[in-house]
Amino acid sequence: MTVPLVPIISIVAGILILIAPRVLNYVVAIYLIVIGVVGLVRFL
Repeated sequence: MTVPLVPIISIVAGILILIAPRVLNYVVAIYLIVIGVVGLVRFL
């Protein structure tokens, strides 16, 4: 049984944003970097 990673990341990010809204910039930046790297790796 595999759990999809994106929903888990989304839940964790949402909780972090609720706890500390200043973390939003870091969460968005890390998310975009991860999505970009995954896209590049899949492309190669």
